[in-house]
Amino acid sequence: MRVVKYDDIVKAIKDMIIYSATHLSPDMKKALEEAYKNEKSEVSKAVLKQLLDNAKIAETEWKPLCQDTGLAIYFVKVGEDVKVEGGTLKDAIYEGTEQGYKEGYLRASTCDCFTRANLKDKVGYNLPPVIYFDIVPGDKIEIEYAAKGGGSENVSRATVLAPAQGKKGILEFVKKVVSDAGPNPCPPLVVGVGIGGSFDYAAVMSKHALFRDIGSKNPDPEMAEFEEEIKNELNKLGIGAMGMGGTETVLAVHIETFQPGRMCHIASLPVAVNIQCHSSRHSHITI
Repeated sequence: MRVVKYDDIVKAIKDMIIYSATHLSPDMKKALEEAYKNEKSEVSKAVLKQLLDNAKIAETEWKPLCQDTGLAIYFVKVGEDVKVEGGTLKDAIYEGTEQGYKEGYLRASTCDCFTRANLKDKVGYNLPPVIYFDIVPGDKIEIEYAAKGGGSENVSRATVLAPAQGKKGILEFVKKVVSDAGPNPCPPLVVGVGIGGSFDYAAVMSKHALFRDIGSKNPDPEMAEFEEEIKNELNKLGIGAMGMGGTETVLAVHIETFQPGRMCHIASLPVAVNIQCHSSRHSHITI
């Protein structure tokens, strides 16, 4: 049994949050640079240049990439042969989140659903985060983190299609979601698509799909081809960078299906679309 200290997890979470908020991830930076080269609209090209300049300033001055510093989302894989000493893993993630947002001077964005009162004085600074735990073999703890802003989250959608609608129905649904979103999620975008499982789990998969590095290939060749098809169709919408019109609306489409066998119930076809903005703050650490 491998022992991991509570305080080490807290520090790792804190450092990850501050770094992710101020440093554009390498995959997104590369994708924006490629979009800048390929963009046909001079207006959108200028906007993409501004986004890259903004990222450089944020990195140099350790200032947030965006004023919406997001809701903390975690996907955590816990090895069966690892033990946290000094507290629980969940508490360590909570404390690391609080320290990261406080010490990084990041906006506390959590509030009561109905009164809209900020929760930082009642629950904690930007707490509680959303955490998905999974138990896996081994003695490591893998933590995937993303800061999810309201603009992109607000335009995400889920539905259950009729089985006969198939791929064509999925494509049309994704197109409608992105078209309806327009400039609101601050394009250029990464689009996560969850297919199969159940209504609720399709949404979880669509969120997790956003954590995949831009440029990586789907391990399922058929889904890799479908991702490219959807991306090409979305870029025909002409929304462009920050909605200014152009050819580079979507940088990547990432599909995640319920495994094994891309499973769903015989009577349904659950589909969810989760959209991520150009800041795409995500990190992956192993402890």
